[in-house]
Amino acid sequence: MPNLEASIAVLQRESSSRPRILLVDDDQSVLDTLTQVLELHDFEVSSAPNVHQALALIATQTFDVLVSDLHMPEQGDGLTVVSAMRHSSPNAVTVIFSAYPEMKRAAEAILNQADEVVIKPLGLENLVAVIRERLRRGAVHPVHTVESIADILERSTQSTIEDWLESVRDEPGIISARLEDDARCAHLPQLFRELVARLRVPIPLGSRAAASDAAAEHGCIRRKQGYTAAMLVEESRMLQVSIFQTLQNNLSKIDFSVLLVGVMAIADEVDSQLAQQMASFIAESETEDEAIAAWNDSHAKRQHVA
Repeated sequence: MPNLEASIAVLQRESSSRPRILLVDDDQSVLDTLTQVLELHDFEVSSAPNVHQALALIATQTFDVLVSDLHMPEQGDGLTVVSAMRHSSPNAVTVIFSAYPEMKRAAEAILNQADEVVIKPLGLENLVAVIRERLRRGAVHPVHTVESIADILERSTQSTIEDWLESVRDEPGIISARLEDDARCAHLPQLFRELVARLRVPIPLGSRAAASDAAAEHGCIRRKQGYTAAMLVEESRMLQVSIFQTLQNNLSKIDFSVLLVGVMAIADEVDSQLAQQMASFIAESETEDEAIAAWNDSHAKRQHVA
């Protein structure tokens, strides 16, 4: 038994001394091949076929190296994984590989603090050499500016509105009410001010959001502009997408420890404003119906008298 315990201890020490690699790629054949090659070169490998599984591993384990494809189903997926690894394990070496030698994408990867960008098709021996060299030199630690989500949305308000407006223009069959751009976007600056204010002074999750006079007024205005309830809901959904795209574009600047809470607050605030818009929209509709009914009744009585 003592000899067995000693052997186990040796194996554990040997295993713990092997560099731990997280390998991320949506191509299973690539994962299988790279895993075999890296294990043959004395690396301990964990793999993930998508961003969701990669983030789960990053949150629960510690790695010495991240090797991730840049172009998975969504363009920013590889950068998302890099950013998460940088926040969770700042000393981990990060290697991005891509099938497209595009300078813009490579520059974005570097800005997101990847240590190395490798272009496919990559020689496996070359990849191993890159990893070993980067481990020898250590991870890059550039000066990293962290911004609050509130600050990001405040400085990106106009670009986010423009992104939203473009998405609305691309869906004329969904939001068919004809409006000038200024009229379409008139409510958004105030909505962003209220959203930023909530992010800066958080309320407990689950608490009722503050009432917004602007949101109530917006519901009435949209009714008069010819919106349907479905259009009101759709423009709110598209707004959330544009806001989250802005956050995606600024992932390298966000403190991941507050990201989830911030995202939940954003979704809750936008949904709360939509609920207030819908309430006034429906009330405006009922008022119009009552006015029409009263006019019809009055007209009928005049006709009867005549």
